[in-house]
Amino acid sequence: MDTVTKIRQIAKTKPKTIALPEYDDKRTLEAVRIIEQEGLAKVLLLSPDKISSQDKEKYIQEYYELHKPKGIEIDEVRSLFEGSLYTAAMMARNGLVDGFVAGAVHTTPDVARAAIRCLGVEPRISIASSCFIMVVPNCPYGQDGTFIFADCGIVPDPTSRQLACIAVSASELAKKALDIPARVAMLSYSTRGSAKGKNIDKIREAIGLLKEMAPELPVDGELQVDAAIVPEVAQIKYPDSPLAGRANVLIFPNLESGNIGYKLVQRLARARAVGPLLLGLNKPASDLSRGCSVEDIVDCVAVTAIRAQ
Repeated sequence: MDTVTKIRQIAKTKPKTIALPEYDDKRTLEAVRIIEQEGLAKVLLLSPDKISSQDKEKYIQEYYELHKPKGIEIDEVRSLFEGSLYTAAMMARNGLVDGFVAGAVHTTPDVARAAIRCLGVEPRISIASSCFIMVVPNCPYGQDGTFIFADCGIVPDPTSRQLACIAVSASELAKKALDIPARVAMLSYSTRGSAKGKNIDKIREAIGLLKEMAPELPVDGELQVDAAIVPEVAQIKYPDSPLAGRANVLIFPNLESGNIGYKLVQRLARARAVGPLLLGLNKPASDLSRGCSVEDIVDCVAVTAIRAQ
């Protein structure tokens, strides 16, 4: 069974309610039809007629109380709630839906801010980040061509601790959404000392922290990407690697490399890129690329629903 089919099958086992605030986007409307037809989730298409004025005012006041200590004004809050995005996020916060998906119309910063401010960051992880599930056709690497790439959408220049937290979040998603054992590579332009630099020191510190946070998690680095995913190259460059060139969770050193990397693989290898899936939050939420297809929306909703199961 291919990865996308597997995701949809798992989503069907226990359908969850997912809010879609981009109610007037044609791709979203077609995705809703497919989701409902396949029974992947219960969809709440959050058009204005679905939100009573009383409920909207309740969410506005709740959000205002949450963020009043930071100096936000009530008029600012009302402007945030003019669309449906923040309402979807507050409904997820209050358990009225199990998660939300947006980004076909909104930018990643807009979706991420709504998710972080409304859902809150999980204390154990302490940072919000994102990942993509990458499904590469006819690829022998990773998990039969399936990888997790992180972080590709949120944290511009993560610290060592942030890199470790991103790795934990991405690894947990691999198990939860794909039911695969995570094998984590911390990527770099160096393989275990073949080059020097402050960024390499940061990665090495991150690995130490990650081993404290999740001692059972197979992890190695710093690794060049070929040493991380190609067994024959790993044997040459670092034969003692515990991953042996079989990494399936790839942690990029910064946002530039992560974003460029996923888009190169998506376009040149014609890979399926599911996400960005927001990580480290108290409730599941997912972003979308504004260039997303109908199938991208369907799959993102399916993964978000699985995470809520």
